[in-house]
Amino acid sequence: MNRWSRREVLGLGGLVAGGVLLGGAPAAWASPSRKFTITDFGAVDDGVTDCTDAFRAAIAACQRAGGGRVVVPPGEFLTGPIHLRSNMNLHVTGTIRYHTDPAKYLPVVMTRWEGTECYNYSPFVYAFGQRNVSITGSGTLDGQGRLGPWESWYANSGPQGADQRELRRMGEEGVPVEQRVFGAGHFLRPKMIQFYRCQNVLVDGVTVIDPPMWTIHPVLCRNVVVRNVTVHSFLHNTDGCDPEASTNVYIADCRFNTNDDCIAIKAGRDADGHRVGVPSSNILVERCKFAGRWGGITIGSEMSGGVRHVYARDCEINPPDFPGNFPVKYPLYIKTNKLRGGYIRDVHLSGFTGGGVEREAIFVILNYNNQVGTRPVDVRDITVSGMALNGARRAVWLDGLETDPIRDVHIRDSHFTNVTNPTNTVNHTEGLRFTNVTVNGAPL
Repeated sequence: MNRWSRREVLGLGGLVAGGVLLGGAPAAWASPSRKFTITDFGAVDDGVTDCTDAFRAAIAACQRAGGGRVVVPPGEFLTGPIHLRSNMNLHVTGTIRYHTDPAKYLPVVMTRWEGTECYNYSPFVYAFGQRNVSITGSGTLDGQGRLGPWESWYANSGPQGADQRELRRMGEEGVPVEQRVFGAGHFLRPKMIQFYRCQNVLVDGVTVIDPPMWTIHPVLCRNVVVRNVTVHSFLHNTDGCDPEASTNVYIADCRFNTNDDCIAIKAGRDADGHRVGVPSSNILVERCKFAGRWGGITIGSEMSGGVRHVYARDCEINPPDFPGNFPVKYPLYIKTNKLRGGYIRDVHLSGFTGGGVEREAIFVILNYNNQVGTRPVDVRDITVSGMALNGARRAVWLDGLETDPIRDVHIRDSHFTNVTNPTNTVNHTEGLRFTNVTVNGAPL
């Protein structure tokens, strides 16, 4: 197991104080022993019968009893959205399959869509303002995304684009959130699993496949654990796990085969992200396997509320025992611009191994998508240690701005082999240090 320097470990104080320990997790809440099995409420395990009402009845009974386990037994169960309540554990040993008809995800609920608050189709699993909520078990949640209309909304300049631009206009102009209503007649895809303003959240053991958009999305949450989870996603913009404006987040022993970023840490977008003004902080990732299309550990681009104290260690890039549909482009990917503004501070990676990286091992860009604005961008205090990667286009790409340089990047005890272009790209970067770093055997 890799170790950080004393300075880096001091930043973990917030994690420890918040109940997250190195190698551990937030103190678990005790799920009541009461069980509410969905087949006792009329669910049929044929994968064809609509079991939405059975799920709702089991959840209502569980809530009336003060909490417990809503059990999904072996079999295949078709349903619409599942809304969890406090002190409730959705325990899955069978397979939940989700409807492909968007109308099943109405009425709209409060959500955050690409970093801007609005009302939209319900996520497939959703909890708002709840405490002690979890999804556990060895079963599968199948979003059936490829069977629905979701990709047609996005691909080939589909209708999502107009709604996306309208929502961003509303956020930039400060339109009241209650007036930002999408859903029926609109085309903003729902998230797969979203916990919104929740405390003490656990996702453990399940496999999640084929989401319509982002897969696991805690927003404005405290004390979140995602562990032993496997994600297989296929549509565009189907990140694996997106902690957003959340504090004390622990992600461990997960496997991400995604058609976008594996883990993407976010904190709101542009003016609306500044309005909410809540950062993502105290995030620890360890022993994960990354086989996603873009970043392994990604920060941004929706990070206007700020990101601080991110720690990731002992993760594998494109591991041979977990081949993905796409090679990882960037094991560390930090992306933002002056339209976003905000800060990213204290990001520390240690012990990343693997290879077959499609582009750069370490990629930081402050002019993402060439979007321009006037908000200051502050990206600093990034360390990478013990990285050993075999195969990449370049080792390092740091692209700051003349007005907003990247500051204080330290790469040490790291070795990059089979690098196609051994010349690093470094623009507008101050305080860059290399200690015991080689590219194709040559020291930097």
